[in-house]
Amino acid sequence: MTPSTDRGQKPVKLKKQRISPRQKMINLMYVVLMAMLALNVSSDVMNGFSLVERSLNKSTENSSKQNDVLYGNFNEQMKANPSKVKEWYEKAVAVRRMSDSLYDFAQELKVAIVKEADGADGNVEDIQNKENLEAAAQVMLAPGRGKGKLLYQRIIDYRNRILAYVDDENQRGIISSNLSTDIPKKNQMMGKNWIEYMFESTPAAAATLLLTKLQNDVRYAEGEVLHTLAKNVDLKDVRVNQLNAYVVPNAQTIVQGGKFSARIIMAAVDTTQEPIIYIGDRKMSLAHGLYETVCGKTGDFSLDGHIEVTDASGSVVRRNFSQKYSVVAPSATVSADLMNVLYAGYNNPISISVPGVPSNKIVATMSGGTLQAVAPGKYIARPTAVGELAEIVVSSQSEGGIQKMGSFNFRVRRLPDPTAYIACKDEKSNRVKYMGGRGLAKSDLLNAEGIGAAIDDGLLDIAFKVISFETVFFDNMGNAIPEVAKGDRFTDRQRDIFRRLGRGKRFYITRVNAVGPDGTTRILPQALEVIVK
Repeated sequence: MTPSTDRGQKPVKLKKQRISPRQKMINLMYVVLMAMLALNVSSDVMNGFSLVERSLNKSTENSSKQNDVLYGNFNEQMKANPSKVKEWYEKAVAVRRMSDSLYDFAQELKVAIVKEADGADGNVEDIQNKENLEAAAQVMLAPGRGKGKLLYQRIIDYRNRILAYVDDENQRGIISSNLSTDIPKKNQMMGKNWIEYMFESTPAAAATLLLTKLQNDVRYAEGEVLHTLAKNVDLKDVRVNQLNAYVVPNAQTIVQGGKFSARIIMAAVDTTQEPIIYIGDRKMSLAHGLYETVCGKTGDFSLDGHIEVTDASGSVVRRNFSQKYSVVAPSATVSADLMNVLYAGYNNPISISVPGVPSNKIVATMSGGTLQAVAPGKYIARPTAVGELAEIVVSSQSEGGIQKMGSFNFRVRRLPDPTAYIACKDEKSNRVKYMGGRGLAKSDLLNAEGIGAAIDDGLLDIAFKVISFETVFFDNMGNAIPEVAKGDRFTDRQRDIFRRLGRGKRFYITRVNAVGPDGTTRILPQALEVIVK
């Protein structure tokens, strides 16, 4: 029967007949073999793919972190010295761009294969149909939409471009081998190309594993190139354009008897070699460049010398250094913030400082009372005994221990008597103190709740608690009419008398009993004269 007499036979079938019977048999045996293999692959083997996948992902993650550190170094060097680093920085940016591109494309293919195997909800991290033999073939080999040829070409392009940055033959060999698109010679007899060899009839778990290995190879190649570029900008090398010697002292002002410490270094010194340090003309043996000397006398001093180091060419580089410092005698300053006395039973504010010593290194104590730190350099002194001296001792902390800086004596006095006043409010409702000597509006008097007592002399502003007082009025016959109030409030009877007072009338507030912050009770000797206006 010929094609012209058999209308049921189409030309496409004539094309299929071009395959020899032997080839048909080989293909059929291959399909049967792969089917048998899929049927006999145990779950343990498939789970093994997942274990290898996780291991490769971890390795890739570590490589990415190391690469990010190198990129960070490039960024820092670019900011510090753009003219020197720009060429290599731009190459590093190009390497990152091309590496991320191939890495991301491989990730897209993994996602596509898993979704082909497990459906739209497929998860690369948890493949359900690991043994699926069609998913990888559909994504990579399907006519018209397969991505295998594109992956093949992108691997070749990436390999060629990345090798252009590598000079070391050993590195080039490893990268070329990792990114190879050749297939073993024994497999070429089956007529397969690289794409078919890698993805035809390959279980989904194995296909994603191959792509994960590709991602790992990309990150490895990226890291090798970055290390090569880093060498060109001396990221790990001591070779620099300028070398200078420096002295870093612990302080430039030293108290007599204290210790002067200074670290002598050369900027960007090679850590593989110890620099040679000279103080004056004497060669020194200093552990980590640390120089120390005890300062036995006061005055201005200078630490002079030079430092020597060998550069990459073997030449000796010399740099001079000089550091001035001063040694002062032990001293401290203690001042009462209010005046040159302390009041017993009262929180006296004190300021303490030591030249050249930070406030957190100052230790202060007081005899005859308590001394409490409330802020840097600020203290509250509360002496107890009137008439005795209170001594404040100031010391400083240093590496050598506690050193006394000075002691200061203060006389302790009793708080002076307060002055009585009527607590009023002005037209803006601000609290004011009426202490006599001028007229007081009758309305302000009637609105006042009572009296107070305080030391208010411009330096001190110390309130006392009034526990009782007496008002004295005079009738038309000149007779005194006293009225006693307990506490600091006016009584109702006192207020009634206030209402009857006429303009120009006077009365007196006397026998004011008040308790101060020192706990002592006293009767104020002076009377408060009130003139009604």
